[in-house]
Amino acid sequence: MRRHRTTARGALFLFLVTGLLAGTAAARSGDTPKPIVFPILGAAHYVDDFGDPRPGGPHQGIDILAAKKSLALAAEAGKVKFWTTSASAGCMLYLYGAGGTTYYYIHLNNDLTRGNDNRGKCVGGTAYAPGLKNGAKVAAGQPVGFVGDSGDADGMHAHLHFEVHPGGGKAVDGFPYLQTAQHLLFSAPKGKPFTLELDGTVMKPASLTLQVKVSAVHAWPMGQRQVKLRRPLLLNVPDTAVVQSTNGSSTRKTTILSARVGQTVKVWTMPATASLKTERGDDLSLDAALVLLKTP
Repeated sequence: MRRHRTTARGALFLFLVTGLLAGTAAARSGDTPKPIVFPILGAAHYVDDFGDPRPGGPHQGIDILAAKKSLALAAEAGKVKFWTTSASAGCMLYLYGAGGTTYYYIHLNNDLTRGNDNRGKCVGGTAYAPGLKNGAKVAAGQPVGFVGDSGDADGMHAHLHFEVHPGGGKAVDGFPYLQTAQHLLFSAPKGKPFTLELDGTVMKPASLTLQVKVSAVHAWPMGQRQVKLRRPLLLNVPDTAVVQSTNGSSTRKTTILSARVGQTVKVWTMPATASLKTERGDDLSLDAALVLLKTP
């Protein structure tokens, strides 16, 4: 049986007490890997704890803290394999990336409620994404599971123990991969219709585009919501877009061009079909349908 060296309680407790956020520790590798999709949708915190001493040996992954049942996403396109028989890893998933790297997703959810009930099994809808089959091919950014505390993380803060194995070999420090990873605004099956509700502030207005610092995003019809973001996003503002301000103005060019940097804004995007570009929010990949500039 393969053994998985995962999380020691004392080390994770110390992490929680320090309250360190993502990016507060320096990477231990000088190489810059090809960007992957960040393996969790939504708020997550991590430090470079690869190689830290643990009871079972040096830590082989990075512990990413997130809310219980947060979506775990495929770091890249590939094939998944379920692992359900490890007492230490709990509910686990292998992602055999198309680029040759294997990723381990450890301590996936086994609770049926928000509490630590341990009444769930390592099955779809609890540990793994609904409908996901063992051996299935997945796209980059596709949901593959849910963050939890199964295995020897039972009763601890929910987190994803994330390992990176280039070429399927020994684990390497995953911190550089996470530092350059692409954070998604939402996740949906490719080609699925969606629209976004964005809250933020104006960064750079123009006649046909609007750059916004997004603080919150709500994706429909998936019902996914992220808050406390600081995400720059460059949007198209086509002629068909409705642009209004809370003082009643609705002249598109005048309103957009007169927007002040730092002004609060809400944007609803036009219905579109999901792709990795739209999920990432690549520049000009999203069209505004309604722009509401808020005035004091």
